[in-house]
Amino acid sequence: MSNEIFIQVLLVTLTCYLFVYLMVPIVKKIANHVGALDIPNERKVHKVPIPRLGGLAIYAGFLFGYMVFGKHTDVMNSILIGSFIIIITGIIDDIKPLSAKVKLCGQIAATLVVVFYGKILLSSMSAFGIYIDFGILSYLVTIIFILAFINCMNLIDGLDGLATGISSIFFLTVGSIAIFKHTQGLDFILCFIMLGSCLGFLKYNANPASIFMGDTGSMFLGFIISVIALLGFKNVTMTSIIIPFTILAIPFLDTIFAIIRRYLKNESITKPDKFHIHHQLLNMNFSHRKTVLIICFIDSLFALASIVYVLIDNKLGYLLYGILMLLVLIFVLKTNIIIEHDKSKFSLNLFKKRKN
Repeated sequence: MSNEIFIQVLLVTLTCYLFVYLMVPIVKKIANHVGALDIPNERKVHKVPIPRLGGLAIYAGFLFGYMVFGKHTDVMNSILIGSFIIIITGIIDDIKPLSAKVKLCGQIAATLVVVFYGKILLSSMSAFGIYIDFGILSYLVTIIFILAFINCMNLIDGLDGLATGISSIFFLTVGSIAIFKHTQGLDFILCFIMLGSCLGFLKYNANPASIFMGDTGSMFLGFIISVIALLGFKNVTMTSIIIPFTILAIPFLDTIFAIIRRYLKNESITKPDKFHIHHQLLNMNFSHRKTVLIICFIDSLFALASIVYVLIDNKLGYLLYGILMLLVLIFVLKTNIIIEHDKSKFSLNLFKKRKN
């Protein structure tokens, strides 16, 4: 890394960090004033009402960073418009919860802007030596791609600092890959704008959190992460579709497991529960802070495997992915993430007693 690039990265990250750090107290007052509070219930870990409009501070950092360091383009215009739609949807939901269908409509509207106006498309993919050109289906594939990231980040936002920490890992990893591949495009500058913004917010969001990002923040982070991933494909920052998914392996795996779990129980996939990966770690008597650190550490290992895959050796990257996936699957089978083992054992014992 040249001194010029290092200074640029440091300047962008620190500037956005300081801006968000100073913005959060203001956003706290706004959240309290409009009643955007997260009230404790049986699913929540916290015990007292906490402001949940923190995503507004992250978004403010994003806008400030763009105004200072970004360049005006039609692509960036589409990102600004799409993110504004996401933020408005999130703010309304954080003040007065919206139905899943209404939130999805807001997400789709934001996605359509970047796809049709910004022409940010996933037109092809390559993974495991296979190349696929989506052709006319590129629009549909891209819409699904962006919606998947938005909702995965929304689901993983269950503990203090978890979504912020995982997002920071993504921005740092993709930004680092861009540096070493000498492709400092729009995705590069957005990565370090968002890294600084997330770290500035993390100061207040780490356990014990004094403010939550709410759906305003989690949906925005999912949106901007997906856009950066797509820009990376355009600028060859990432050589395969596997990269953005593996960097965010834990959120995506947790979402897949949640869908399977709720399907097996004949429940709606949007129904909230307490069987996510972070809930299982809490049930194993890990503290709130340790649980977040464990998940971020595992996600960091996936991110490291992605760096190895892109910059060092593809085969070694595949090997690391395989080992990490095996460890995660072992953890899943040992816990109640998909099947509630305790209840299964209870049902089996009850059947035996009846039989006798």
